[in-house]
Amino acid sequence: MSLPIWTAAALRSESRSYSGHAWRLVEAQHRVSTLKLVDSLAEQLALEDILEASKPPLPEECRHLDYLLATPFRYRPYPAGSRFRRAGLSKGVWYGAESPETAAAEMVFYRFLFYAESPDTPFPDDAAEYTAFSAQVASPVSLDLTVGALAKDQSNWADPVVYDACQALADEARSLGVELIRYKSVRDPECRANLAVLSCRAFASPLPLERQTWRIRLSPGGAQALREHPRLGIEFGREAFAADPRLAGMTWSRPRAK
Repeated sequence: MSLPIWTAAALRSESRSYSGHAWRLVEAQHRVSTLKLVDSLAEQLALEDILEASKPPLPEECRHLDYLLATPFRYRPYPAGSRFRRAGLSKGVWYGAESPETAAAEMVFYRFLFYAESPDTPFPDDAAEYTAFSAQVASPVSLDLTVGALAKDQSNWADPVVYDACQALADEARSLGVELIRYKSVRDPECRANLAVLSCRAFASPLPLERQTWRIRLSPGGAQALREHPRLGIEFGREAFAADPRLAGMTWSRPRAK
C-alpha cells in the first residue's frame, strides 16, 4: 500500500482546535510498587526521590506535569515504534482515549498480544487491577483523522500493524506545531476515538482528574473488563481483535498460573 502524501499546506487547512478529556489505564500497582521495599512512608518517599534522580531528565515543557502524564516524553531511544512514534531517538507521544471503555479495550488488546507472543506463559489466576485516569487536554492546533479530507485515508490510519503512514503524518504534523491527533481506535468494537498527544503543551491541567478502578480477567474464552464505579462489565471474546494477524496463532488453552 502506497503512503498518502500530505503537504504542509494541506495539513494546515485541516488543522483545528480541540478540547476534552483523555483516558488511560495503568496497572494499579504503580501506587505501591516501592512500598514493599521499605518500612515507612518516609522511606518510600526517599526511595522514590533516589529513583527519580536516576531517570533521564524530562523536557523543560513537561517538568510541571504529574509523572502519569510526563513519562512517555522522558525515555529515549524508544525501543519499538508505535502508531505515531518512530523507534529510536524520536519525540514522545502520550496515548489516551476519549472514553474509559475505549482505554479498557486498548489494554485488553495489549494483554492478548502479550500472551499471543508468550504461548507458554499461563494465564493469571486472578483478575489484574488497573487504574483508569483522565487528563484534560486542549490545543489550538490539532488534526482529526476521522473527519474531512484526512478521513479519506482511513485505511492507512487504521492499519492494525503497519504504522508507516501514521508516523510520517506525525513527523509532518510536528513540523507545523500540531500538538494532538485524534483518530479512530482500531481496538474498540464501537470505533470510538483515541488521542495522540504530541506535546506536553496540550495538557490543560498538570494533574490527572477523574480516576476509576478496573479489573481485567483473561481466560480461554477471552477477557472480561469490570469497572467498579459506575459499575460496568465488558466481554471480549476470542475474536474481538481478529483483524490483527498477530493474534491469529493465540494459544487459548493453557494452564492457570500457580
